Amino acid sequence: MSYLYLKALHITFVVTWFAGLFYIVRLFIYHTEAQQMPHQERLALSNQFKIMQKRLWYGITWPSAFLVLIFGGALLKDWMPIKDHPWLITKLCFVVGLYLYHIYCGRIFKRLQKDQFTMSAQKLRIWNEVATIFLVAIVFLVTLKSVLDMVWGLVGLAAFTITLLIAIKLYRKKRLSRS
Repeated sequence: MSYLYLKALHITFVVTWFAGLFYIVRLFIYHTEAQQMPHQERLALSNQFKIMQKRLWYGITWPSAFLVLIFGGALLKDWMPIKDHPWLITKLCFVVGLYLYHIYCGRIFKRLQKDQFTMSAQKLRIWNEVATIFLVAIVFLVTLKSVLDMVWGLVGLAAFTITLLIAIKLYRKKRLSRS
């Protein structure tokens, strides 16, 4: 019974962590785009985005990432020996990648808090989709739990990634043509 409670808590914090990661990068995009506004507007928007980013980062995103690690780690004991579950090893590799993504978002966050804009809004839009790729990969691995399905899932993930990149380019062209 405790396994199901741990699993429910793990899933809950995975959802809130992803929500934080998706929204923080959207805030980065809006903050970066605000730099094109007139001085007074830019100042007001930048200050507001900094507050919003700080509250989201420290109030939701980091605590959720920590709790995912705690509850997910507690669930691992039921999957020992881990070498008997190749899907889980692959999933954990994606999870490590997701934590690296999270840490890099933290670097972007700190730069923006200091008014250092090193990525364009377009690059941030692409960066925002990286979390989607991790989400799709992890959900498919957890759901399918099969090496053959895992291979097909990775092929699907590659196709999904290409589709996302094409959609971003088309959206950019449409946005630029309206300007």
